[in-house]
Amino acid sequence: MPANDFHFCPNCGGTAVRYEDGKKWRCEECNFTLYNNVAAAVAAIISDRDGNVLFEVRAKEPRKGLLALPGGFCNYDETAEEAVRRECLEETGVAPEKTAFLCTFPNDYSYKGIAYKTCDLFFTAELPERAGTIAELMQKLHGQESEVAGFCARAVRTPEDIARLPLAFESAKKSLTVWLSTRTM
Repeated sequence: MPANDFHFCPNCGGTAVRYEDGKKWRCEECNFTLYNNVAAAVAAIISDRDGNVLFEVRAKEPRKGLLALPGGFCNYDETAEEAVRRECLEETGVAPEKTAFLCTFPNDYSYKGIAYKTCDLFFTAELPERAGTIAELMQKLHGQESEVAGFCARAVRTPEDIARLPLAFESAKKSLTVWLSTRTM
């Protein structure tokens, strides 16, 4: 049974709602079908040449207080590239000048009792040259209060560095591992 257990059909109000095939709910009374589709989310790995990565401290659930990469959900009618730029600007106050696709990973995102399955798309992001190092940049950032409790920079130079990070999402850990492998080639 999925974490999202519906007791009433949103179409007819009937109670004969069944979860089928691990991907949809169907009302046996009116045949209404609700699919449990995957949501698209984006995140940016913003780093300096010394291997320091910018992280946000999450201000809300899920996983409040843990570290996350700047990012969020894609809006409808928006490309992933547009979404990562928008999310960076909203959450940090600084928009990247360049982004490059890195990798994707599935993720679980539980919010207010609803389990969402996401496909997280990760990008590397270059900030404007005037932004300086990650340490200098952090002094200029202003986080979106509803999303970001603060910022920090962490050295990500080895797999052990990644393992020590109190990351909110497993997909971010996997993306940093991919990112690190591209830096050491």
